[in-house]
Amino acid sequence: MTPNQACLNLLGLSRRARKQIAGEGLTLAAIRNQSAKLVFIASDAGPTTAKKFHDKAQSYDVPVIDTFTKAELSAASGNQRTVIAITDRGFARKMVAIMTK
Repeated sequence: MTPNQACLNLLGLSRRARKQIAGEGLTLAAIRNQSAKLVFIASDAGPTTAKKFHDKAQSYDVPVIDTFTKAELSAASGNQRTVIAITDRGFARKMVAIMTK
């Protein structure tokens, strides 16, 4: 299994465990109140959206993964979303470890 596939599998698991927030407004609020431990931004997101979330995540010291397309994120999470936040520290730590190998 490739690292990308392993990460997408964990993304689906985090949704079933209810440790995920999907959507721009909710994700932005989660970053601000520091409940977001990791943020996924679709690689084909609009430049304004991508910049807004990269900047906000950087200012709150939240790691960002922007490797996957909207279609890949949607298939893994079951939601048609461009931005997804992971709220569980364990899931976030494992996903970052997989993607940085």
